[in-house]
Amino acid sequence: MTKTERRMQARIARAKRSALGRVFCRLCGDEAGGVMMEYVILGLLVAAAVVVAVMYFGKNIRMGFNAMGQAVSGESKDAAKMVQKSKKEAKTAEKASEQHRKKISDR
Repeated sequence: MTKTERRMQARIARAKRSALGRVFCRLCGDEAGGVMMEYVILGLLVAAAVVVAVMYFGKNIRMGFNAMGQAVSGESKDAAKMVQKSKKEAKTAEKASEQHRKKISDR
């Protein structure tokens, strides 16, 4: 290592000890922890997508499983009623979704 390189490293080390130097290092390339933050953001997006999916499809999925359970247990009349109710709920949700899309597109 040459004398000039040692001087430069000493200057950088001194600069990192000052408050302004630490801020500068953060802004200009000290990327430690940056990858972890990307994973945190990705995890939050996945969690938000799961919450939205459960909120949107949860009731219909539950009704479908109830209908299947009733059909398997031999209660076919109740299962047919549950399927009809599930279809009605799906149509209602579809209409509400369409109205919401129209409201948004009108803005």
